[in-house]
Amino acid sequence: MSTLVLALVAGAVTGLALGALGGGGSVLAVPALIYLLGFSPASATTASLIIVTGTSATALYAHARDGNVAWKTGALFAVAGIVPAFLAGAAARHLPAAVLTGAFSVVAALAALRMLRPATSEPPERVRPVKAAGAGVGLGAVTGFLGVGGGFLAVPALVGVLGLRMKQAVGTSLLVITVNSLAALTARTGTGGDLRWEVIAPFAGAAILGAWDGKRLASKITGQTLRRVFAFVLLAVAAAMLVEVIV
Repeated sequence: MSTLVLALVAGAVTGLALGALGGGGSVLAVPALIYLLGFSPASATTASLIIVTGTSATALYAHARDGNVAWKTGALFAVAGIVPAFLAGAAARHLPAAVLTGAFSVVAALAALRMLRPATSEPPERVRPVKAAGAGVGLGAVTGFLGVGGGFLAVPALVGVLGLRMKQAVGTSLLVITVNSLAALTARTGTGGDLRWEVIAPFAGAAILGAWDGKRLASKITGQTLRRVFAFVLLAVAAAMLVEVIV
């Protein structure tokens, strides 16, 4: 299978996850860039940020049209993560590939396990600003360090900490992902290494189109079914990456 076809298929899956779930796409994008398209771990995380920033912004527009974005809440949550995302993005440039791969496999496994847990829509009794800020800081650091948007962390935090409905949390998480990814990408400017735009461009294009399909798919298939499918894929990816690091 040609590199172009692989990039298009991987991009479509990434966009599908982001559009349908408000997250999860970037944790599929990084391993796809490494194992299918031959990127180094450092370059893959940078390329992932490029792809996720564009795709999340597009998916955000689609969800905003339906009124499923809590702009004020999302902005406050995202602002808390900007500095951590920038600092973590800068620090990640100096780490060995094995460390990045190992850390990514652990985060991917945790994301998969979180997706397999039953979703809850019960809001908290009251929003705790300190806890909300802490969640935003942690999310920003993960985004910058591993090149993932962090939607798999943002959605449960927006529901459980800030009391948003699930549909609102999915749309709002895309605002958080876009801001954090852009901050992390800024920290990596000029350090892309072996970025190959002939691969990134079709990957990103397919992801953007996939995000629109993901949003439509979410209205036809239960969110729990979608989450389980992506969770099992993530577990397989995480296991394969962890084995490579250990061996």
